[in-house]
Amino acid sequence: MSDSVKTIGVLTSGGDAPGMNAAIRAVVRTGIANGVKVKGIRCGYAGLLEEDIVDMGTLDVSNIIQTGGTILYTARCPEFKKKEYQKKGAEICKRHGIDGVVVIGGDGSFNGASKLAQYGINTVGVPGTIDLDIACTEYTIGFDTAINTAMEAMDKLRDTSESHERCSIVEVMGRTAGHIALWTGIASGAEYILTTEEYNGDIQKIINKIQDRRRLGKKNHIIVNAEGIGNSNEMAKVIEIATGVETRATILGHIQRGGNPTCKDRVYASALGTKAVELLCEGKSNRVVGYKDGEFVDYDMQEALAMEKGLDPYLSHISRKLTTK
Repeated sequence: MSDSVKTIGVLTSGGDAPGMNAAIRAVVRTGIANGVKVKGIRCGYAGLLEEDIVDMGTLDVSNIIQTGGTILYTARCPEFKKKEYQKKGAEICKRHGIDGVVVIGGDGSFNGASKLAQYGINTVGVPGTIDLDIACTEYTIGFDTAINTAMEAMDKLRDTSESHERCSIVEVMGRTAGHIALWTGIASGAEYILTTEEYNGDIQKIINKIQDRRRLGKKNHIIVNAEGIGNSNEMAKVIEIATGVETRATILGHIQRGGNPTCKDRVYASALGTKAVELLCEGKSNRVVGYKDGEFVDYDMQEALAMEKGLDPYLSHISRKLTTK
C-alpha cells in the first residue's frame, strides 16, 4: 500500500480516442473535489520527458466532455521503453511534486505506467483505445463512438452499393484485434466479416458466396475487412475479375478516431477517470481500472497486462449464423 497522493498528473498516450476528454475532465474535477492538486502532462510520455506540464483547474476542463481527441495531446514515445528514460520520467514527476499519475491509453501506455510505479510514482491506468483490445475490461474509451462512426459510414456505402449493384469492401481499424470489424459488420448486415483472428485468407470462399447470392438475385454486397488483414484494394480487383461484379474498396481510416463521443463513451470514461483518482487517493498504485460484469473494477497492472483477449465467441457465432446463404 502506497501513501495517498497530494498531486496527480494526468496524460494521454498512444492513439487518441473519443471520450478521452471526458476522462481527463473526471480526473481533474475528482482530484480537486478530493483536495488534490492536478497537473496535465501534454503529449504523453514524450511531453513528460520534455517537462511539458501545466496546472489544471475546473475551468480548464469546462466544455470538453463533448469533444473528440484529447486536449492534452498524445504522442508515441519509443524512448520510454528504456530504463534511463523511465527513471528520468519518475524524477521529473518528483521534481514537479507529482506523486501519482493517471495514464489514459492502451497496453503500451500501461507498460510505461508500470515502470513509473517501480520508481516510486503511484500510477493507475485508464483503458483508452478504440480497438477494445485490453483483456481485463469489457469496455475501452472510444470503442462505442468508433463503431457507430463505422456503422454510419457502412450504411451510406450500402446505399451507393445498391444503386450501382456493386460489391463494397470497407476496411475498418484494428491491426491486431477484430472487434471493430465484428461489431460493425453485424450492425451493418455485412455479407462477410473478415477479422485478423478468424480470416484464413481463403478469398475463393468469398467469391463463391458472392456468385451464389448473385444467382439468388442479390444485387449488392458488403464486406467488412479489418485493417490487420489489409490489401482491400487488391482484394477488390480479385473479386471483380472473378465475379464480374463491380467492386470498390473504401478505407475508413482515422475518421474512426474522431468525432463527438457517444453518451456511453462520455459516461463510462467519466466513471473510469473518477475511479482512477479515488484509487490513488486511497493510496493504491500500479492498478488498471475497467468495466466487468456490470461494475467498474480495478486490477493489478501486471495481472492485467498478462491477460489475453480474443473475440467474443458468441458474437463470432452470431456473425457466422447471420452471414450464411
